[in-house]
Amino acid sequence: MHADELDIDEALVRRMVAAQFPQWADLPAELVDSAGTSNAMYRLGADLVVRIPRIPGAAEDIGKEHAWLPRLAPRLPVAVPAPVGLGEPAEGCPWPWSVLRWLDGSNPEAGHSPQPGLLARDLASFTTALHRADPTGGPASYRSESLSDRDGAIRRALAALADVIPVEAATSVWEAALRAPSHPGPPVWIHADLQPGNLLVDGPGRLSAVIDFGCAGLGDPAVDLLPAWYVLPPAARDTFRAAVGADDAAWARGTGWALSVALMELDYYRETNPRMVRTARYVVGELLADHAAKS
Repeated sequence: MHADELDIDEALVRRMVAAQFPQWADLPAELVDSAGTSNAMYRLGADLVVRIPRIPGAAEDIGKEHAWLPRLAPRLPVAVPAPVGLGEPAEGCPWPWSVLRWLDGSNPEAGHSPQPGLLARDLASFTTALHRADPTGGPASYRSESLSDRDGAIRRALAALADVIPVEAATSVWEAALRAPSHPGPPVWIHADLQPGNLLVDGPGRLSAVIDFGCAGLGDPAVDLLPAWYVLPPAARDTFRAAVGADDAAWARGTGWALSVALMELDYYRETNPRMVRTARYVVGELLADHAAKS
């Protein structure tokens, strides 16, 4: 998926675990089927998972998660990854890596849920709890910039996707989001990547865990409105919006964040990650439908 991606396989994982965590050396390692793009995940035995950065830009996230997840976890209503081992760079892996507790669950499918109203409330409960966490000393989120800071990149993505999406309609959605007032308060803790691959649900479809805090940090709480379009069907969006208390300005910024993330994914991964592209197409379609309904 990336020109500078690390070559990771089961043999590398087993070598690193045996060298640095010999107590787990005899556990089987199995690649986790995931649409993730920044890290490779290998389940280690029944209770652990190894997380290795694929690219240089993801390497610093390992230390951030080890520092902050134990502090955030007690404040959150669902499970989050619990680091149990911080690996050091090794032959074949020039960056830190981590071992975490395995969390059971499955990824929701964009727009499909057996209990969409309850899932909407679960997502709102998580985001509001995270936004209330003490921001003192927190790092900037990977998505801490303003929408206007993303304008150039989004215009380039729109031009590149002229044969894929209705560019004129998408541009209208984007420009409407750019006109929204900025977040009036200080930055808060945000996850910044609440899309299906980073959420786990249980059998009945309730939110059971939120994973991958690589993008997390301080930013505009509107970034965490992504699941309104990335996860929930249309009928549950109003439930989610009411539960998180998003006003018109925040909701407009949320549409801009959802559109910008989807456009960037659709452009960058269109040949390499079919699952992510399928979700991004869904998101763009939902945003355009919402915009058309209000016009």
